[in-house]
Amino acid sequence: MAHGTVLFALREDLFAHGPGAEQLHRIRTALEGHGLSVRRAGSGRDARAVLRTEAGLAAAVVAWDLPPGQSTGSSEAGGAAVLRQIGRRFKDLPVFLVMTEEADEDLDHLPLWVSETVVGYVWPLEDTPSFIAGRIASAAAAYQEAVLPPFFKALRRFGDAHEYSWHTPAHAGGVAFLKSPVGRAFFDYFGESLLRSDLSISVEELGSLFEHTGPIGDAERNAARIFGAERTYFVLHGNSTADRMVGHFCVASDEIALVDRNCHKSVLHGLVLSGARPVYLVPTRNGYGLAGPLPPATLAPAAIAARIAANPLAQGAVSPHAPYAIVTNSTYDGLCYDAVHVTRDLAASTPRLHFDEAWFAYARFHPLYTHRYAMSVDGQTLPDEQRPTLFSTQSTHKLLAALSQSAMVHIRTSPRAPVAPERFNEAFMMHATTSPLYPAIASLDVAAGMMDGPQGHWLVDEAVTEAIRFRQAMARTATRIAAAGDRPTWFFGIWQPPTVTDPATKEEHTFADAPADLLRTEPSCWQLQPDAAWHGLPGLSQGYCMLDPIKVTLTCPGLDARGQWSERGIPARILTAYLATRNILVEKTDSYTALVLFSMGITKGKWGTLLDALMDFKALYDADTPLENVLPAVLARHPRRYTGMTLAGLCQSMHEHLREAALVQLLDAAFQDLPTPLAPPQWCYQQLIREGTERVRLSQAAGRMAAAMVTVTPPGIPVLMPGESTGEADGPLLRYLTALESFDRAFPGFGSETHGVTIDADTGDYLIECVRPDRHPTHT
Repeated sequence: MAHGTVLFALREDLFAHGPGAEQLHRIRTALEGHGLSVRRAGSGRDARAVLRTEAGLAAAVVAWDLPPGQSTGSSEAGGAAVLRQIGRRFKDLPVFLVMTEEADEDLDHLPLWVSETVVGYVWPLEDTPSFIAGRIASAAAAYQEAVLPPFFKALRRFGDAHEYSWHTPAHAGGVAFLKSPVGRAFFDYFGESLLRSDLSISVEELGSLFEHTGPIGDAERNAARIFGAERTYFVLHGNSTADRMVGHFCVASDEIALVDRNCHKSVLHGLVLSGARPVYLVPTRNGYGLAGPLPPATLAPAAIAARIAANPLAQGAVSPHAPYAIVTNSTYDGLCYDAVHVTRDLAASTPRLHFDEAWFAYARFHPLYTHRYAMSVDGQTLPDEQRPTLFSTQSTHKLLAALSQSAMVHIRTSPRAPVAPERFNEAFMMHATTSPLYPAIASLDVAAGMMDGPQGHWLVDEAVTEAIRFRQAMARTATRIAAAGDRPTWFFGIWQPPTVTDPATKEEHTFADAPADLLRTEPSCWQLQPDAAWHGLPGLSQGYCMLDPIKVTLTCPGLDARGQWSERGIPARILTAYLATRNILVEKTDSYTALVLFSMGITKGKWGTLLDALMDFKALYDADTPLENVLPAVLARHPRRYTGMTLAGLCQSMHEHLREAALVQLLDAAFQDLPTPLAPPQWCYQQLIREGTERVRLSQAAGRMAAAMVTVTPPGIPVLMPGESTGEADGPLLRYLTALESFDRAFPGFGSETHGVTIDADTGDYLIECVRPDRHPTHT
């Protein structure tokens, strides 16, 4: 028996009277007997609303003479417009076209494309209701079976067989949980289906994650097709494991790896495992402290060769050439490269190029991102004899619909550095688990299936559209506040261009008033023009870098993208602390910016709530509201520090501290003037696990060798890597960390999350892991 919903998009009068109405009611009753529900829509407008909101459609019955309901902006009739939208929204949804005597329709008069869209025609009075309903139900059942991707289909089939399990896991489909009160609570919360699908790797019918056979292998090959790769591997411990896996495979001990300094810590872990010697590539930064892309001039062969030659670690490498390079794309703040440009620039310097696309798995499915992702670089965009082998690691769960820890590795090989699957599989097995969670595998399979065909574009386009609506609403709100004259004129901004130009008409629009379709479809609106003041990033070339519209950076008064300070300011840490009291949690908070992500789960109601909270914060700030009425939990935890303060007073106090300490400028200096490398990361790790290191206070850390990575969140990028020198006491690194330490003391409750740092509970001192002086190597 089929399950699901059938859309009946028919004129209301066809249901109201006459023999046709009675026949349609009988067809509906017969469909319900097949387990299908029916959604009626009496106009094109109503039908389009159902298509937008009802993903569980199994079939559609559409009348060609359906009234439009309201202007669609299209010259096509209501039925034609609905058929077009079905084609944009669903892949292969079975559609039946209703033909009525009242409309005096003739198949010969229908456009040719209609016959390519529908699976059949229905004349309600010419067949029995049970026969017509049977045709629709059969098509619906076939569609629902076909829509399931390979592994999920096999997993459901296995679960429906109700076989006893005689293997791990020991909960045996959840039965063990039922024998304990707390276990029963767990069972009831997660449900039997999840627990029945948590199976042992020994289930032969589901294939092998290690051998890539059976339904699992089919699912990986299906994902490769959908994402444009030659081979795809499912990874169950997140993009961190995927990064380590690729790095461990691509570079060996004492070989050089070219590493984007704006990298995730898992990249470093891969270097520790492989024993590689990193040569870091330094991205640009703007006045907010946001990391930009690697400047194109620094990727030229001569620039890469000079950087390798100047690196002390390269002197002990087995070769002056780098067999591997890794670039972060898109960045945490939503900057994505022209992947063809970057690949062409780096091709002469490395035969294997890894794009860490943890936050960019959706790029293939929207034309805004054309040529902006790794798997778009193929033999047509770059000849095979020039192109390096390309790897893309994607954290599927971050911005597509998959369970946490679900990730993929995509590979497009080249003759320069071919990747034999059986050899890469050795690295895969080294990092994969022999006890995979089948629901996680199924979620990867389903995440890929959701992006297959027109529905992938539909889903990403919806996220892009909602992000644009929010961006424009923020800009319009700021304009209205400035024009109102009844309140202070400040408001929060968005990091985006103030104007855009339509390349077809050359007409310039303010961002707030630009046509939404222009912003939704034209990549040039989002490209970072060289030296534009709004982004504040130097050294860019035309079209090289683009701002991703779905990653929205809120900007706070006090500092701009060029690093210019204002007299008054609102640090972002205070704003996001307030938003948290409204159950609004942002992705990342910097000194004067906050990042919010517009994933496929964002709705108008969700971003409308954020806009309302920002307006409320402004009202509280303008009224100089006591802090106890805005952030009561902060006041309760630190009464001695904050009693008697107002929201505006706290904002100004923190702003003045940040400005006087020049924390953002110190951060920029620490990231641009990299510490001197003294030893490879792997050597330092060996000291760490053999008691060759010690915790050192910042005041005593000058001239020491770091033994562990120090990563400050925000911004989440390592400032100190294992094997690097901490530098002089007044050098950029220790000045920045000391300023951060001072800030944490001055503003308890608003401190940074700093990985690799231990904070002394009594003094608030920062301590970092350093190699003991007696263990320092005599050579590198």
